[in-house]
Amino acid sequence: MGPRLRVGVLGCASIARRKMLPALASNPSVRLVAVASRTGEKATMFAAPYGCDAVTGYEELLQRTDVDAVYIPLPAALRATWIARALEAGKHVLGEKPLTTTAADARDLVALGGRRGLLLMESFMFLHHSVHRRVTELVAAGRIGEPRSFTAEFTIPPLPADDIRNRPGLGGGALLDLGVYTVRAAQYFCGPGLSVAGAVLMSDPPVAGAPPAIGRGVDRAGAALLTSDRTTAQLTFGMAHAYQCRYRICGSEGLLSLDRAFTPPPNLRPVVRIEDKDGTEERALEADDHFANIVTAFAGTALGGGDLTGHGEQILRQADLVERIRRAGAPAPRAA
Repeated sequence: MGPRLRVGVLGCASIARRKMLPALASNPSVRLVAVASRTGEKATMFAAPYGCDAVTGYEELLQRTDVDAVYIPLPAALRATWIARALEAGKHVLGEKPLTTTAADARDLVALGGRRGLLLMESFMFLHHSVHRRVTELVAAGRIGEPRSFTAEFTIPPLPADDIRNRPGLGGGALLDLGVYTVRAAQYFCGPGLSVAGAVLMSDPPVAGAPPAIGRGVDRAGAALLTSDRTTAQLTFGMAHAYQCRYRICGSEGLLSLDRAFTPPPNLRPVVRIEDKDGTEERALEADDHFANIVTAFAGTALGGGDLTGHGEQILRQADLVERIRRAGAPAPRAA
C-alpha cells in the first residue's frame, strides 16, 4: 500500500456524518485520524463508527502532528476563520462550499494557501461525478450543435424553522446553500468568462420579537442571469419550493438536459436526455459516487507533491460571481 493522507474532520455537520466520513474512512489513500467537535460527546458519537479519535475543540485537532489535512464542514460563516487556522497549522484543507461568505476572505485564503504551499479545495463534489464529463464530451462532439444557453435550477421545500440554513448569522440563505451549485455548474459548462447581467434575491422579513440567531432575514429564493461573449446562463435557486435539481444546455441544433444533476445517489444511473429535430434520445450512463471521487482527488493531489495551487483560480472566480449576484440582487421583502 502506498502513502496515505492522514485526515482530521473539524465539525460534526450532517453531511460529514452521512457522506464524507464514510467516504474518507473507506478510501485506501486516506487514514481517518480524528473528528473534532466543540463537545466531546458529539465528537465521540461521530468518531466511534470508524475507530478514530474523538477530539474536544477544533484547535486541539489542528495542533496534532499526526494530521496532514482536514475536512471542514462547519457553517458557512465560520469556515474562513477555521480554514485560515488550518492552513496556518500546516494542514491541507478540503472545505465545504462555499468556502467563504465573501470574495475578500476567499482571496486571503487562496493567498495564504499559496504562501504555505498547501492544497485548498472547495468541496463541489458534483463536479467529480462522471456524468458531467460525459455531458461535456457530447457537447464537444456537436451533439446539440453550438451551445447557446445554460439553465440550472436547484430548489428544495421549506426547512424547519431552526435549521442552520435559516440563520443569517451563520451564513444561511438560498444563494449560499443552493445557488452556489448553479453558479459553479455555469462556470463548468460556459467557461471562465461569465459576468453578472442581473439578479434578484427574495427574503422574508425578520419575525418581530424573534431572536436574531434564528430570524428569518435570509434569502429564501433567487435568480441570476450570467453572460459571456458566446452564451448566457439562467440560474434559479430557493428553499421554499418544490424540489428541482437539474440543468439544461440549449444548442443551435438540440437541447440536452439532466435531472438529479447536483445530488445523485451513488446507485443512480443518470439519464441524459437529448432533444432535436429527429426526436428524443435518452442515454442511461454509469452510476458513480462523487463523494468517493472527491476524496480520491483531494488525497491524490495532496500526496502528489505537484502544483497544489491549481484550485485557487476556480475558488476566486466562484466567490467573485457569488458576491456580484448578492450585490445585484438586493433582497426585496416577499409580497404578502
